[in-house]
Amino acid sequence: MHCKKPAPLSVWRPLNLDRFLLGAPHYPEHVDESCWRRDAERMLAAGVNTVRMGEFAWHIFEPYEGKFDFDLFDRAIEVLGAVGIDTIMCTPTATPPRWLTVNYPEVLRVDVNGHRASHGSRQHADTTSPVFRAHSRRITRAMAEHYNNNPRVIGWQTDNELNTTVSESFAPSTRLEFQKFLQHKYGAIGALNFAWGGHFWATAYDDFSQIDLPRPLMPSYPSPGQVQDYHRFLAAATAAFQHDQVEILRAANPDWFVFHNLGQLADIDFRGQFGQDLDFIGFDIYPMLYDEMRRTGGHAATQALHLDICRAYSGNYIVPEQASGFGSQPGFSTMTPEPGEMRRMAMTSVARGADGIMFFRWRPAHFGAEIYWMGVIDHDDVPRRRYDEASRFFHDIAAIKNQILGTVVRMDIGIAGADFDNQEAHKTYAMGLPSPLDDATLLHRYCYRNGIACGFIHPEDDLSRLKALYVPHWVMWKQEWNAAVEAFVRSGGTLILSALTGTRDENNHIVREQAPGRDLSALSGVKVAEFGRLVPQGGAGLFPLFRQAATGAHVPPSPLPASSAERKYHFTFGNRQFEAAHLYELLEVAPDTEVLGAWSSRFCAGQPAITSRQLGKGRVVYVGTYLTHELAEAIAEGVLTRAGVAPLLPELPDGVEVSIREAEDRQLMFVQNTTEVPVAVPGVPQGLDLLTGRPTAGPMQLEAYGSAVILLS
Repeated sequence: MHCKKPAPLSVWRPLNLDRFLLGAPHYPEHVDESCWRRDAERMLAAGVNTVRMGEFAWHIFEPYEGKFDFDLFDRAIEVLGAVGIDTIMCTPTATPPRWLTVNYPEVLRVDVNGHRASHGSRQHADTTSPVFRAHSRRITRAMAEHYNNNPRVIGWQTDNELNTTVSESFAPSTRLEFQKFLQHKYGAIGALNFAWGGHFWATAYDDFSQIDLPRPLMPSYPSPGQVQDYHRFLAAATAAFQHDQVEILRAANPDWFVFHNLGQLADIDFRGQFGQDLDFIGFDIYPMLYDEMRRTGGHAATQALHLDICRAYSGNYIVPEQASGFGSQPGFSTMTPEPGEMRRMAMTSVARGADGIMFFRWRPAHFGAEIYWMGVIDHDDVPRRRYDEASRFFHDIAAIKNQILGTVVRMDIGIAGADFDNQEAHKTYAMGLPSPLDDATLLHRYCYRNGIACGFIHPEDDLSRLKALYVPHWVMWKQEWNAAVEAFVRSGGTLILSALTGTRDENNHIVREQAPGRDLSALSGVKVAEFGRLVPQGGAGLFPLFRQAATGAHVPPSPLPASSAERKYHFTFGNRQFEAAHLYELLEVAPDTEVLGAWSSRFCAGQPAITSRQLGKGRVVYVGTYLTHELAEAIAEGVLTRAGVAPLLPELPDGVEVSIREAEDRQLMFVQNTTEVPVAVPGVPQGLDLLTGRPTAGPMQLEAYGSAVILLS
């Protein structure tokens, strides 16, 4: 296994491995050893080349403090290796054993109400705890030293889904570490008081030792600067916790690759130390679960959205856990993939940047909190349709892996993403407005349904491959992004800025220049003279929103008086009239800036709402409101078409998704039917379907949940 040094983080970064990883998480500790060899033989027949194991087995590796026992996993690795299957080991720090939490109870997390976590679940230990970090280093070092000469251990996963169950802690040790973090960052208490606005509500401090952890309401709102710094601290602590392990693993064997598998992306700053430490990122993909949680247009669209967001953090990735069937924990369950759908979902992961797929899990558990989370093999040890689909997928990918490896996902439209500070800044002072991601999802969904190459990108990445860049209400705009963004526009790109962009500095202070700030105003030819909140139809008013913020509970909207509910703001754009959503801005427009849309109702009537300014070969469009489904469509048809953006397939049927992975010498078009019925796809370009070996040109028939991977001529 060859692992070269990874390129710098970028959405355009391919994986640094010479193998497409195909396999499953495997738990030999959950099954009788008499099944191990049969499992290995079935894996080999299915096309598995790699398994992942050990992430929840600290109690086996170290049954009591200082006593290490690797025999069970040594035997399991040997059985797999005998048939040619390699192993990714995991540091087991997501589930510290009972002896550790008994002997060192200070490592347990404490919730916002002061309740200490108990043993019996996972992620119950506080990764900000110095004591827990010391034990984490100790078990990692013991494992690394034991396996550093085992040729069948090819790489490592750090921990498991850090911060997915919970990211916050309010333990006394967390408070002390937060104070240390702040003292290191600010140096003097006066600098912190300035950053947090200490003269507001008498929230200034005399010494760092006085600072507490921010809670949702204390009894009113804490400083946005304090909340932002708390989450910066959590992200830094998570990165430091992982960095301990990475240093040990790389010192033990520099040929190992090291990655982490992310779940919910909470309090993790990829563009900081966390991502810089790793060879690549792993993302665990459960499309039906994500759609259950987020309701973003069906699980196929939700999967595409999730993958495109994840790719912006690090470029190509692997999927250490790809849904293989019904999934559940005691409090929820997902839908079950229909025949063919499991393979299709895995192919979507490849289409959107995965260079490795591992179906979760090889066998389902017979005990514990995931007994109904199905695997490739059924509970009764019988391989049925999930095994057949996994085998078909593995053999399909193995046959074309050389065409896939080294390619990256094409994007014509980039949506600004992967910036930790902007993600958190919205949460500190949301005002009931949609998040940047909520807004961006509307544009992404339009592009997904219409076959437009769209994804997420950080402003520090190479923008030259894009035709358009949309910035979704990033309140914190950093000066170091200006040069690259301006160069992108002058070279012919279209930049679309949105309401409230550039209105706060890194301390969550309002900038003193008119929005969108000096630099973006010069770029766009726009200054915001006034803004106002629009009450959503059927809105709940202030008091229920306050209750929701205080309790975290959902409060059903109450009817508004007729006079309030009728206060609607409209604007015209592209010879159509739209109802504005969430916010209006009144714009002062420079002489060289064109008005594309104007407010058409109430006191705003006649004032600019959407503008465009030519800059070099490109232009900057400013949208003084939030997206709706209708406005996203109009901007795509009006602004993006003018920027040269066109669908990858001109007549895309409903339920068919299309994307392209490309390198300098080839383009692969992935066309996938996400529906349960066969579909005819017209206008497929000339090429060769690598999955069937048949040439393509014109209409193509796809079976239910069918896929095509076309090497374009």
